[in-house]
Amino acid sequence: MDGDELPFEMGFEVYAKGTNKFEFDPVLLDSGYDPIWDAIREEAKLEAEKEPILSSFLYAGILAHECLEQALGFVLANRLQNPTLLATQLLDIFNGVMMHDKGIQRSIRRDIQAFKDRDPACLSYSSGILHLKGYHALQAYRVAHKLWNQGRTLLALALQSRISEVFGIDIHPAAKIGEGILLDHGTGVVIGETAVISNRVSILHGVTLGGTGKETGDRHPKIGEGALLGACVTVLGNISIGAGAMVAAGSLVLKDVPPHSVVAGNPAKLIRVIDEQDPSLAMKYDATKEFFRHVADGYKAPISNGVVSSGDTEKGHN
Repeated sequence: MDGDELPFEMGFEVYAKGTNKFEFDPVLLDSGYDPIWDAIREEAKLEAEKEPILSSFLYAGILAHECLEQALGFVLANRLQNPTLLATQLLDIFNGVMMHDKGIQRSIRRDIQAFKDRDPACLSYSSGILHLKGYHALQAYRVAHKLWNQGRTLLALALQSRISEVFGIDIHPAAKIGEGILLDHGTGVVIGETAVISNRVSILHGVTLGGTGKETGDRHPKIGEGALLGACVTVLGNISIGAGAMVAAGSLVLKDVPPHSVVAGNPAKLIRVIDEQDPSLAMKYDATKEFFRHVADGYKAPISNGVVSSGDTEKGHN
């Protein structure tokens, strides 16, 4: 390592920027080298010096712990506790899973790197660990998912319920979610039981990945790598959002979306093909003027007294 290079600068930014060449090696943790955790501790120390009134808070949440898993478990346990599910019980659950699962250890680091790189409101790694409910909900889901796969379904569902109550984010513990995920704001996000989300996906607030009725079995959307789902997007049914696709804010998606394309509208229509490999990393989630011109062209017929005729409605949705 270059003498002028900080340890955490060699961390996870390569992965977060969209290349798969870098693979985080959990053995690094066993050797005591953990650049993300080192960065979090340094940030907490600096913040404690700048804002002494928060020094006890920063010590309890970060500096008192030996590793990221213990700190995150402490934060989650205290956020999710209630009178019948105590913080000490939750801490045992979180530590029991995160301290022994290499996959989750890798995911929590790739996720926090995604928040740091893509969310301008995430000012530091430590602020993400301590404050961002999208990150908290995602990591608590990962523990619930592990419990679900172990057959501890009632406990997994209890965690899902608390996550929904506290953070306003409802993720079924059976859903499958990859790494390097951003839940920006997170409020109102709903992810159904058979949904699958691949790596490096960015999801804004109000997104629903839902079913279309009372059917059972595989009934929820599948989101490809590097896709970007804008605010208040609704995707219904067992359909696919292709890798590198972008769904503009407020869209209703009812059929497959091709890879590396932009769709927008209600129902969503194909607007254009894009060159970006992973729009989730660029976080440019406006549909651009092409979409608005497309909508305007569909509603050129005059409207009398504010009433749209059936013919006008059909024309706008062809």
